[in-house]
Amino acid sequence: GDLGPFNPGLPVEVPVWLAINLKQRQKCRLIPPEWMDVGKLEEIRDQERKEDTFTPMPSPYYMELTKLLLNYASDNIPRADEIRTLVKDTWDTRMAKLRLSADSFVRQQEAHAKLDNLTLMEINTAGTFLTQALDHMYKLRTNLQPGDSSQSQDF
Repeated sequence: GDLGPFNPGLPVEVPVWLAINLKQRQKCRLIPPEWMDVGKLEEIRDQERKEDTFTPMPSPYYMELTKLLLNYASDNIPRADEIRTLVKDTWDTRMAKLRLSADSFVRQQEAHAKLDNLTLMEINTAGTFLTQALDHMYKLRTNLQPGDSSQSQDF
């Protein structure tokens, strides 16, 4: 698509890849998203810690955007180190919740689960473990069915 016109001193929205490219060539200054503020991230972290369920995140790509912007434009982001810590704390809290949810899911031998407000990166982080756990549970259940003549121990 067409981008521009670019006028000095006037902010313009562009795709992240272009913003980073221009920043690397020292052609622009990046303005972080509204949610990338210490106060707002503290609220998000505290809310995540209080709730038993997953809370909605300010962006479905909060981790990816934070990593990219802090790696390539930390000089344009006020209190970048605090932002990095707050996003990491939120991520750690959400991963701990996900592990607890998966543990509960497996222990209760559930057949399905509903995990609202997870981002794709969070799902992909736990996806392999969950699919393998479900596969093992299925094999165990099918081997324990009455009238099953095969005594397979295929794990």
